[in-house]
Amino acid sequence: MYLPPQFKGDRVQAAALITDHPFASLISVDDAGLPYVTHLPLHLEARGDQLVLLGHVAKANPHWRYLQARPQAVATFLGPHAYLSPKVYPDLARVPTWNYLAVHCTVQASLIDDPQAKDRLLKKLIGDHEPPYAEQWRGLGEEFAHKMLAGIVAFELQVTDLQCKLKLNQHRTESHAAMKAMYAAGTPDEQALAGWMDRLGMEAAADPRKET
Repeated sequence: MYLPPQFKGDRVQAAALITDHPFASLISVDDAGLPYVTHLPLHLEARGDQLVLLGHVAKANPHWRYLQARPQAVATFLGPHAYLSPKVYPDLARVPTWNYLAVHCTVQASLIDDPQAKDRLLKKLIGDHEPPYAEQWRGLGEEFAHKMLAGIVAFELQVTDLQCKLKLNQHRTESHAAMKAMYAAGTPDEQALAGWMDRLGMEAAADPRKET
C-alpha cells in the first residue's frame, strides 16, 4: 500500500492493531487470475521472530483450494478510521481527509488437515473471542465435534512481509489540538483514534500567537 514515511508504524503497533481488530480480508488469486477475498477472523501468534496467523474457512468455500494452489496471499486488517474536517486547521486553505489505521501482511499459507491440530486452532479462536464457550465446545461430544471439524479447512499463514499504516495527520502539528478534541468527543472509532494520538505522543504545536 501507499505508505509515506510519516505514517509508517512498526511491528509492535501492527501486532496491537491485529489483536484489537482481528477481522481480516484474506486476498488470494483465483483460477481466473482475479483477486478472491474472504472476510474472516484470524488469530495472531508469535513464534520467536516469526508472526503467524491462524484461521479457517468452510469446506464449501473455494478459497482454501486457491491457497493450496498458490500459497502466497495477503491479509489486511483495518483498525479505527474516521473523517477529518478541515475545521481542525487554523487556516482555511485546507481540504477534508480520512484518517485510518491499517495493516497489510504478505503471507505464505499451509493447510492444516489433522483434526487435533484443527481443534487446537479453534480453541485459540475461541480464546480470543469467547473463552467460556470452550467448555460448551468440549461438551458437544466427539461425534459432533468431528463432524464440525470435517466441515472446515484450517490454515496457517506465515507472515513474510508486513506494512503498518497509522495515518493520523502526524505531519500537521498545527491541527493536533483541535483534532484530538474533536475525536475525543466523537464516535467510538474517533475516540479510538484519539487514543492512538496519545499512544504516538502526538502533541499540539505551540501557538505562535501566544509567544510574546
